Amino acid sequence: MTRLCTEKFLKFGIGAEFRAGAYAVCCSKISLGNRVIIRPNCMLFADPRKEGAGITIEDDVMLGSAVHIYVHNHKFDDPSVPIIDQGHYESKPVLLEKGSWVGACSIILPGVTIGRNAVVGAGSVVTKDVNAFTMVAGNPAKVLRRIEK
Repeated sequence: MTRLCTEKFLKFGIGAEFRAGAYAVCCSKISLGNRVIIRPNCMLFADPRKEGAGITIEDDVMLGSAVHIYVHNHKFDDPSVPIIDQGHYESKPVLLEKGSWVGACSIILPGVTIGRNAVVGAGSVVTKDVNAFTMVAGNPAKVLRRIEK
């Protein structure tokens, strides 16, 4: 498993775990740092187009089960055209900084950065950046508190 991940991902750090049942699109644009844990039913969607964006997950990041990360979304601007035929908006990279934790069943949308040691509560939909040392939760995710000593 480790050998396969090392070959397929842009980076697959020491001690990283991509557990059975997790799914990734365009692994060559997904970077997993050291001691990253991707639990079952997680779905990581990098953009397979040549100019498309990727996903960077720095060291010591944990994803709960069934976390979804997206770098692009369907267009839906023209009501006269079926959405399936409208293509996608431009992709935007997603970054999960060192030590962050994303709770189970959360969704991270295109262009979002989750700051260092930030916490995303289970079931959250993250539509904008999360500052370092901050806890967010909800749909859309809102700041609950700073993480301080």
